[in-house]
Amino acid sequence: MSNSPCRLHFLFGKNLERATRIVDQRGVKRILGEPSGRSIFQVVGESKRKEEYLCFAEHYCACYSFFYDIVNRGEQLCCKHQLAARLASSLGTCIDVNMSDDDLALILSQL
Repeated sequence: MSNSPCRLHFLFGKNLERATRIVDQRGVKRILGEPSGRSIFQVVGESKRKEEYLCFAEHYCACYSFFYDIVNRGEQLCCKHQLAARLASSLGTCIDVNMSDDDLALILSQL
């Protein structure tokens, strides 16, 4: 198992370090709809403006990098925000925010 960090770096490259920095700074929120239990992640970016990006850890992120590096160029498996969401979820370090399903639907309609 000592090669695991090397394998992760091979798979995710520069995004791994950036994602771990976001997780270390507690920059991942999991927005949970009630009563359905549906969820989406809100992840803080690294710019000085500290923008927050909505993302589904496996399928989508609203950031520029997702569309440029992943969708258009196919150069990465996921963006740093998606990777941060996966890491925080696995480590149990997400900040959970509960809201009604109606409010969650409103957020999702703005994507």
